[in-house]
Amino acid sequence: MDSVTQFALGAAIGELTLGRKIGRRAALWGGICGTLPDLDVFVPLGDPVSDFTYHRSVTHSVLVLAVAAPFIAELFRRINSRRPDFRGRWHAMVFAVLLTHPLLDCFTVYGTQILWPLDKTPVSWSTIFIIDPAYTLPLIIGLLCAMIMQRAKTTGHWVNTVGLILSTAYLGWSVAAKQQVDTVARAALAKAGMPDAPFFTVPGPFTTLIWRIVAVDNESYHNGYYSLLDAKDAPLPFAAHPRRLNLEKGLEDDWALQRLQWFTHGFYKLKQSAGDVQFSDLRMGFEPNYVFTFKLGEISNPHARPVTPPQRVPVGQDISQLSWVWNRIWTSDVPPRP
Repeated sequence: MDSVTQFALGAAIGELTLGRKIGRRAALWGGICGTLPDLDVFVPLGDPVSDFTYHRSVTHSVLVLAVAAPFIAELFRRINSRRPDFRGRWHAMVFAVLLTHPLLDCFTVYGTQILWPLDKTPVSWSTIFIIDPAYTLPLIIGLLCAMIMQRAKTTGHWVNTVGLILSTAYLGWSVAAKQQVDTVARAALAKAGMPDAPFFTVPGPFTTLIWRIVAVDNESYHNGYYSLLDAKDAPLPFAAHPRRLNLEKGLEDDWALQRLQWFTHGFYKLKQSAGDVQFSDLRMGFEPNYVFTFKLGEISNPHARPVTPPQRVPVGQDISQLSWVWNRIWTSDVPPRP
């Protein structure tokens, strides 16, 4: 999830566990703790592919965080040594915040290596977009009430608790919504003659009402969109696009390609642009612009040769794409879009 949401979640848990004991500082320290796992983005690993695929690994492992939690809790407690001890609550707060951070990230499409180093496979439930106001706003409203209302009364503290309950309930709703979407997707793919095609579903930007369905085969990937407000008999068409896997020729032994193939679970495409071979992760973005695109090679008579290091390719997003997605939530009669 985005940094604002992770800070808000940590702050809300800080208020829940320590707010009645140390006041507004509880939210501050909870928010700081909630941002700690994401500090790995400031550690350069040498190339864009490493930076991309190793994020949410060591610092997001529940095993590593469980070991680190007591030391961080003691550090926070000693910094606040002028306050009463409350050692148990400090440890509970830090452990809860550090644990919920990677778990929340697991609900996104990119997931988290929560069992690193025992299992380095990213866990991805793909039920919520990386920024979703419906999840974040209850946390922020609850926090604001806890900060503004008088401490002599506990109304703000309880509003903060309600915000945590509502945001957690929304996560539960996203899981139930995905189950419905996956069921619809399987039926639609079978009807389209692709019953065994690997596929994934991911919510649209800022909402869980519209979902993108992507299925792949050796030659193509197929995009479809489904709204939870669609009629039961509404068609779910798919638009096919070439994956251009033939461009892998000459790059088969390249570490960057192999790493990205593993990280994307096979949901990727290649394209040739002015002699460059570019790799795009299909899990975030809209056709033809995908957020995470990398230059891996250059065409060299007749096949590609790797470039070292690989390069991140900036990809702009057309605002009309977001407008189309939001219009598609409410009606299936909008002109089709790939």
